[in-house]
Amino acid sequence: MRTNRSRAVLALAAAGVAWGASVPLSKVGMGWLGPGWLTTVRFALAAVVLLAFVPRENLRAAFSWPVLGWGAFGYGGSVLVQNAGLAHTSVTHTALIIGAGPVLVALIAALWQHTVARPVAWAGFALSLAGVGFITGGHGGGASGFGDALVLGATLLAAAMTVAQGDLLAGRDPVAVTAIQFAAAAAVTLPFALITEGGPPAPAHLAPVLAVLALTVVGTVAPFTLFAYGQKYVSAELAGSFLNLEPLVGAVAGVVFFANPAGPRQLAGGAAIVAGIALSSLPLLPGRRRRPRPPQAARTTQPIAGITADPRLLGV
Repeated sequence: MRTNRSRAVLALAAAGVAWGASVPLSKVGMGWLGPGWLTTVRFALAAVVLLAFVPRENLRAAFSWPVLGWGAFGYGGSVLVQNAGLAHTSVTHTALIIGAGPVLVALIAALWQHTVARPVAWAGFALSLAGVGFITGGHGGGASGFGDALVLGATLLAAAMTVAQGDLLAGRDPVAVTAIQFAAAAAVTLPFALITEGGPPAPAHLAPVLAVLALTVVGTVAPFTLFAYGQKYVSAELAGSFLNLEPLVGAVAGVVFFANPAGPRQLAGGAAIVAGIALSSLPLLPGRRRRPRPPQAARTTQPIAGITADPRLLGV
């Protein structure tokens, strides 16, 4: 079990770094395809790649309506809305707003699964959200409040997907689950792309085509599969903390490759997000002793601020 957990941590870390490349690659890819077609092509190609390697018996075992539904709206819907937001805001703003993902994962887990993190983690969540608000309040460099709001909505949907995914992966092949969810994401976004953008245009330059191909492999197949594998062995809260790597990589790429502004407002907001991430991750750091889980029938609860705590995600 310790080996599985170690591999899971490595897989989650690699997924976070790879996802950091998806925002700048998406921005370049939209030089060819609109937000709808970019989402559809990205997931369709990724589904084809994974389906070629997954045994049919694993696909049959992984198939269910909840898996399809969350793939369609948790993956397809969130990335579609994120791409729409990215078309109206900057790479740096998009990446830093995505930094609210771990905070939203914990908040949704508290409301949905009746779990709460430790007080120091809640302080970190509040600080990170304040940093997001500070960033979205400033425009310029291709950023806009409308685009920022769309990205934040997409991040909320993706966070809900992270919380739900733990149950979907139980007893199933994570690669098979991911392949089915990719196919569902492509299927649900295809009609939207056709209605809102018409047929896909012919590429005018090679760079956007290469960006879409890189987005399929580096930003989709690799990170989504690695994250699904890692999440199978850890809690949603711990898995969500590795999403912290994505905004750091994406924000740096926005400044370096897209000349996005990195003025005092962006730096202050980014610092608040990073500080909040550090606080919220303290209970999850290696070396902290964890209390044994109580049996299912004898699970204990603690009323904290009117919320019942589930020991599975307390992070202590």
